[in-house]
Amino acid sequence: MKEFKIAVILGTRPEIIKLSSIIRELENQKINYFIIHTNQHYSENMDAIFFEELELPKPKYNLGIGSGTHGEMTAKMLIGIEKILIEENPNWIIVQGDTNTVLAGALAASKLQIKIAHVEAGLRSYDRSMPEEINRIVTDQVSSALFTPTQKQSDILYKENISKEKVFEVGNTIVDAVIQNQELIEKHAKFNHYKNENYFLLTTHRPSNVDNKENLTELIESITEISKKYKYFTYFPIHPRTKKQIENFKIQIDQNFIKLLEPVGYLEMLALEKNSRLIFTDSGGIQEEACILNIPSVTLRENTERPETINVGASILVGHDKEKIKNAVKTMLSSGKNWLNPFGNGDSSKKIIKIIQSES
Repeated sequence: MKEFKIAVILGTRPEIIKLSSIIRELENQKINYFIIHTNQHYSENMDAIFFEELELPKPKYNLGIGSGTHGEMTAKMLIGIEKILIEENPNWIIVQGDTNTVLAGALAASKLQIKIAHVEAGLRSYDRSMPEEINRIVTDQVSSALFTPTQKQSDILYKENISKEKVFEVGNTIVDAVIQNQELIEKHAKFNHYKNENYFLLTTHRPSNVDNKENLTELIESITEISKKYKYFTYFPIHPRTKKQIENFKIQIDQNFIKLLEPVGYLEMLALEKNSRLIFTDSGGIQEEACILNIPSVTLRENTERPETINVGASILVGHDKEKIKNAVKTMLSSGKNWLNPFGNGDSSKKIIKIIQSES
């Protein structure tokens, strides 16, 4: 009988963050595992620094995929991951979320009859124009164990005729990560200055916001006007994709109100979130983190696969419409911070590893 082995497959910052607590649990239990990193994010600040900051072991394999069309990226990943899985022959792979990395890992493993654990399964935006929606639907269909954050996602999977025996409600590993990584922030005194500043925080990278000149212009204008009105400047750690589009569209940024930052590491981002007055974001992960940290947020999307944050009153969906954004800010700043975190209590990783072992 071969030795029990797990492959952790990841490729983006959110995956590194949300799998960090699972990797730590594998380390703590001395389980035989290895990490495949596709390098879907290819900027040093947006990638390798995360492993260093979060005190995680470096990946055994790095595919260096970088940019490309969805088809190109997924095909290259599929080829690279398959070769590694054939050589390593793990019992399970673990993937998280809805990226091209997740899809490629799931397809490669399914064809090799390797069991697939999908962390954060069952999320749906019901918008198939989003590549992520296709990725998570396909991955859920081929997975052996589907780990859902809440009952809502479990019910979605049941309606899609996925066997109840495969579905496990475990909470969200983002809670584990936020709890564990807040402790790491205390080691980094350079982040303390955020405690003494009054500011909003903005992140945006989704095509619906940044690939359309009118939408991106309206968004920047909205945040600038809001910063002027409330007399809080806005920190804007700018994604390379967003920076490129701002330059292409020749959009002017008034840095008296919007302070541009180069991409920051995860711990600094968490510190920025934790000490902000309000967060504007189109990131699902930051939407969740804001909710867990008890910071109000405005979600710059027309739909979300994280409806729990909306339902508990931690965020409002606004798209890129200026008036909706302004009204949402007014509501969120006056409504207080009395919601309950819907994503669990920080023991998701322990549950996931225990279930994988019991299902082997």
